[in-house]
Amino acid sequence: MATEGLQENETLASLKNESESLKNKLEEERAKLHDVELHQVADRVEALGQFVMKTRRTLKGHGNKVLCMDWCKDKRRIVSSSQDGKVIVWDAFTTNKEHAVTMPCTWVMACAYAPSGCAVACGGLDNKCSVYPLTFDKNENMAAKKKSVAMHTNYLSACSFTNSDMQILTASGDGTCALWDVESGQLLQSFHGHAADVLCLDLAPSETGNTFVSGGCDKKAMVWDMRSGQCIQSFETHESDINSVRYYPSGDAFASGSDDASCRLYDLRADREVAIYSKESIIFGASSVDFSLSGRLLFAGYNDYTINVWDVLKGTRVSILFGHENRVSTLRVSPDGTAFCSGSWDHTLRVSAGVLVSVHILKT
Repeated sequence: MATEGLQENETLASLKNESESLKNKLEEERAKLHDVELHQVADRVEALGQFVMKTRRTLKGHGNKVLCMDWCKDKRRIVSSSQDGKVIVWDAFTTNKEHAVTMPCTWVMACAYAPSGCAVACGGLDNKCSVYPLTFDKNENMAAKKKSVAMHTNYLSACSFTNSDMQILTASGDGTCALWDVESGQLLQSFHGHAADVLCLDLAPSETGNTFVSGGCDKKAMVWDMRSGQCIQSFETHESDINSVRYYPSGDAFASGSDDASCRLYDLRADREVAIYSKESIIFGASSVDFSLSGRLLFAGYNDYTINVWDVLKGTRVSILFGHENRVSTLRVSPDGTAFCSGSWDHTLRVSAGVLVSVHILKT
């Protein structure tokens, strides 16, 4: 019974009321520290010039919707996964396919490159996260060297290696995230707190990063301590599912993209939302977000087939990129910041680059 652990004179209704009052007190304390808006501070900052983006490469080879992609640390190779059940490693310069693996299930919803560039991880409706080592031998059977690392009780929605090839973080439709040892497949830590499917995660950028952020169908973005397994911060200002989260390059903030057609910026030190990136004309959900190398620009892929570029400080849209013929499902900026790659339900990936005309380049 749900009421067995209640004290005398306690009911579920009274506990809910107490919980709400505590939430309100927390909001009041946060409001006391809220002395100025981000856009007011940004008024002193010089405006960005015209930002021009162009598609430089188009990667064709998937037979169905592209669901996820990740860059290799060498700034050249890309891994992508698709609804067709295939995981492909690409050379983004030449557009050649270097490796291809056919998974035992369709809807491969997550993929990640190992920091060393010597392995990729992927998973989806098979509820597992599998790691494939990469070799220079093009004729080698990668499937034979597959290692099943993680096992959830529902679909795998996201995965990311930590700062080594030896550990991997996963998020799942079972409402949990988990940290696994790649070699043994042992569960090192589990993270419980979301009330619905977890859709995305991102690891803190510092070399000693012991935190990560996750977002899910419960409209919450939660920051976790990997050592203790505890949620250390939680943000609940979106009005619909959170599809993507990405840390600011300094690690002091993160952005989120949601089905409520907005992207939001949360400052971890201020413990609050500091900016909303939205326009009345944007009515479709944001599926994926990522920052430029400096953090001045926020790239966001939307379900209306477009990619919008936002000025993080001023909260204004500085550019919009057309080209995909279906919804943009995934977007990542390259490790050196000179380009970004987007994947779409139109079965393609596009590598694009941009310049801020007469003011900056994308890297600044």
